Amino acid sequence: MSTLALALRDSSTMTRRQLKRLVRYPSMTVQLIVTPVIILLLFVYVFGGTLGKGLGGGRDAYIDYVVPGILLMTAATAATGTAVMVATDMKEGIIARFRTMRIFRASVLTGHVIAAVVQQLLGMAALIGIALAIGFRPDAGVLEWLGAIGMLTLFAVSITWLTVALGLKSATPEAASNAPMPLVFLPFLGSGFVPTDSMPTVLRWFAEYQPFTPIMETLRGLLLGTPIGDSAAIAAAWCVGLTAVSYLWAKKTFNKG
Repeated sequence: MSTLALALRDSSTMTRRQLKRLVRYPSMTVQLIVTPVIILLLFVYVFGGTLGKGLGGGRDAYIDYVVPGILLMTAATAATGTAVMVATDMKEGIIARFRTMRIFRASVLTGHVIAAVVQQLLGMAALIGIALAIGFRPDAGVLEWLGAIGMLTLFAVSITWLTVALGLKSATPEAASNAPMPLVFLPFLGSGFVPTDSMPTVLRWFAEYQPFTPIMETLRGLLLGTPIGDSAAIAAAWCVGLTAVSYLWAKKTFNKG
C-alpha cells in the first residue's frame, strides 16, 4: 500500500473514531452550541437596543453586526473541547498504543482535526439558524455564502490545529481546558461586539491588528455587503500561517512522545 493510501485509510479510521466519540458524548456538543447561543441572546436582547443605536440603527442593526463575532466564538469554544480530548488521549495511554501499531502517525491528529471541524461547522450552522429566527437578515447570494463557509472552514481548521498542539503540550486535561480560553475572548477584543474606532487608542490598535478582526470583517462583507477591503487577504494569510505553524508544532510535539 502506498504512503498516500495508508495516510488516507488511517486518517479516515481516526476520523470515524472521533465522530463516534462525539455521538457517544452528545452533552459536550450540546454545551458547545448552547453557550454561544446564550451569548447571542444576551447581547441582542439585553444590550442590542443601546449598542445598535451606536451603529445608527437599533436591535435589528446590532444582530446583523454581532453574528460574525459570535460565529468565531462558537468555533473557538468547540476547539477548546478538542484540546481536552487530545490531552485525555495522551493521559490515558491510547496514543502510546497507537505508536506501536503500523499506522500513519499523523492520522491520529488528523482524525481529531477533521471531526472537530465538522463539530464546529454544525455548531455555527445551528447558531446561524437561531440568529435567522430572531432577526438576522443577511443579503448574501450563493457565491457570498460559499465564500463565508469557506472562510469559516479555513478558520476552523487553523484554530483546531492550534488547540491540538495546546492539548499535546498540556500535562492534564484540566490544563488543556484552560490553555485555549483566551481564544474565546478575542472577538470581544476585536470588532466582534463594537466597532474598533469606539475603543481607547491602545486597545483599538490591538483590536485592529489581532487575527480575529479581519476574519469578522470579511464575514460581514460577504454576508451583509459591507466593504471588505484587504480584510479577506489578511484573514486568509492569518489562517494559513496559523495552520502551518500549529501543524508543525503539533507534529513535533507528537513525535517527541
